[in-house]
Amino acid sequence: MDDATKAAADVTGQADEPGWNVEPGDEIAPMIAMVGSQLKLWREEARLSAADLGREIGYGEDMVRKVERGHRIPRPEYLDKADRVLEAHGKIAAMKKQAADARYPKKVRELALLEARADEIQTYNNHNIHGLLQTREYAQALIGTHRPAYSTSQAERMVEARIARHSIYKRSPAPELSFIQEEVTLRRPIGGRMVLRRQLEHLLEVAQLRHVTFQVMPTDREEHAGMKGLIRVLKFPDGTSVGRCEDEFYGRPVSDPKQLRIIELRYGIIRTQALNTTESLAFIEQVLGET
Repeated sequence: MDDATKAAADVTGQADEPGWNVEPGDEIAPMIAMVGSQLKLWREEARLSAADLGREIGYGEDMVRKVERGHRIPRPEYLDKADRVLEAHGKIAAMKKQAADARYPKKVRELALLEARADEIQTYNNHNIHGLLQTREYAQALIGTHRPAYSTSQAERMVEARIARHSIYKRSPAPELSFIQEEVTLRRPIGGRMVLRRQLEHLLEVAQLRHVTFQVMPTDREEHAGMKGLIRVLKFPDGTSVGRCEDEFYGRPVSDPKQLRIIELRYGIIRTQALNTTESLAFIEQVLGET
């Protein structure tokens, strides 16, 4: 969306980007309601109507009221402009990070924080392609398969949160990333054939990054140490780690060295049973040719 279109959408109060609406019962509703009430107090203190403030900051009156009622997460530029017009001297602008983070579900925010700290991440995935590898289209289609179905705003927030995690690839120094994917995850056409094709093309690009190791576990393997489900291991610069195995330790994240050793042992065996990196790239190209 270009600047002119975005400005027009803002003035008319239309949604200009997914993931900013709040629905009743949403986990973020209380926090966003508090932000909205604070904005309303600042506006009333300045003796401005919602329409007056909207004109001053370039948004429609309806949008201002949605924000103040807690029905809409205020965009960072909204808060910047409101801070200037209401002469809040940074107090309103200071809510930007809180408001932006609220777009993402709590579990995703916690995961993103762990990923941001990690200098090594190891994952084995048997149901779908890992979130750090997903294209936006694939993520939208995958989240759309959830039952009971998410509301539109919930689904939009989850997609935006998943894509935001891809900032890990821009870190310097880059963390070491190891992915093992079951063959079926590369063949199941989530979202349709074209979505899968673009996803496979994206995998080829990411798998060739210097800090990424990508392997495929073929379906015809007779020996498979990953039959208990997905595995996640995140290692941190201070020597600590967090791991999770779907059907071990009640599926909860663990940090006890003895428990971690079991998860890491299993992951290491899976790596030896899977195709090596060169074979895995060739396998993706083969599946892409068949799709």
